[in-house]
Amino acid sequence: MVDPDYYKSKVCIVTGANSGIGYAISEELLKRGAIVYMAGRSREKVAAAAGQLSAYGADRVRPLIMDVTKQEQVQKGIENTAAEAGRLDLLFNNAGVGGTIPFEKATLDDWKTIIDTNIWSVIYGVHAAVPIMLKQGFGHVVNTSSIAGIAPPPFQALYSLTKYGVTGLTECLRYEYADRGLYFSTICPANIATPIFNKSIDGQAHGELRIPDDAYPVDKAASLILDRVAEHKGIIVVPEEPYTDLWKGYVLGNPEVEERLLQMARERREAFAKGGAYF
Repeated sequence: MVDPDYYKSKVCIVTGANSGIGYAISEELLKRGAIVYMAGRSREKVAAAAGQLSAYGADRVRPLIMDVTKQEQVQKGIENTAAEAGRLDLLFNNAGVGGTIPFEKATLDDWKTIIDTNIWSVIYGVHAAVPIMLKQGFGHVVNTSSIAGIAPPPFQALYSLTKYGVTGLTECLRYEYADRGLYFSTICPANIATPIFNKSIDGQAHGELRIPDDAYPVDKAASLILDRVAEHKGIIVVPEEPYTDLWKGYVLGNPEVEERLLQMARERREAFAKGGAYF
């Protein structure tokens, strides 16, 4: 049973808070009584998102303008937040972009864009937050990976590389700081109904991108995530079923999972060849 007051008055930073999972987590945190710094690079979008959630208490919703691909902005944003609030309880490194594209079609610029957004942003956040949390003796870093960060979907080599990196980083730090008052969790969402399906690595639509029919509702995802974070769980798969079985089956070499991934490759190859959707 999750303590209903676990998040009450906790100081939280959520990156990528303008929309999608970041926005849903911000709203769920506010419902549970937290103080939320909603971070994003667009002043207008952050202000609009914060305004939409001001009904939960204008004094508990605070815009934070920073480009997560810029180290100096992340460092300043996190340090200033901790100084202003007096502490930093939770950092949600959530900002990211998707990327489903045949490997041979990807340019080095595509690689740089997705690595800067999905990996370096997390490194910058952790680098800034850990010293603060160590000094205060507590804190929890929650990094958004993906189901593609624990099982390898075909045609997502760029994306999967970044998400495996996030998972590995977070799991290593979870054990490294376990006895020093710090917690680390990795969110591994599968298909969640968010705009990420319309955010490609190069700003162009590769095929007819759309939210999959089986996508899990984002509000339910946020609630599940915060429940598991409160339990200090390491890897948080969302939704838990059937994707926990997919992950475990892949790790154990389950023939049914192997065939499922091969079939996914065939379907995506065919769809891409036709110029259609491949999610």
